[in-house]
Amino acid sequence: MRILYHIPLCPFSRKVRVVLKEKNLEFELRQERVWDRRPEYLQMNPAAEVPVLVESDGSPIVDSGVICEYLEEVYRDRLLLGIDPIDRAEVRRLIAWFDLKMNREVTQNLVGEKMLKRQMGYGTPSSAAIRAGHANIHYHLDYIAFLVERRRWLAGDHFSLADIAAAAHLSVLDYVGDVPWGSHELAKDWYARIKSRPSFRPLLADHIPGNPPPEHYTDLDF
Repeated sequence: MRILYHIPLCPFSRKVRVVLKEKNLEFELRQERVWDRRPEYLQMNPAAEVPVLVESDGSPIVDSGVICEYLEEVYRDRLLLGIDPIDRAEVRRLIAWFDLKMNREVTQNLVGEKMLKRQMGYGTPSSAAIRAGHANIHYHLDYIAFLVERRRWLAGDHFSLADIAAAAHLSVLDYVGDVPWGSHELAKDWYARIKSRPSFRPLLADHIPGNPPPEHYTDLDF
């Protein structure tokens, strides 16, 4: 049985979880407290980050981008990176947008400060960072709306890793109640389609003790 080491509110872990489900691959989830720097885990990933996927033969694959590319190469019944080079270039561009730009400008400033910083014992949240995250999220929701006005899905006609990456970040932001859905109806409608996918529903069952999500978090119709 393959194992995925994760943190529940890590968007990169969530991205891999959805990809595994979309490809109908069985796996066991194991939560890893990376801040404990467990020696056995550091042997697999000296960077002490999640996710790490351990295949059934014991081979560890490290980093969400590497894991997703690996899964796309090996398990090709359900392609999520596009069907030709131009499609794949656009999917990869958008993955970078959400995993690098949105993560830096929004996810780290909100989920990182409010939840992960406290879990890891890194001090009190930065009010300046939280204000920046609240300001920046509108820009990214507007960009999602711009894309879905012109395409069926973010990267084109087909559901792809671009949609998964964006939704993974929004899912953790939504857990802490920081997505202003009421001001971004097109992005909300797109995210509702993602929430309804069977591959995404296990994410909505995650629950952090002492920190419940908003009531709408698990509602497939908002």
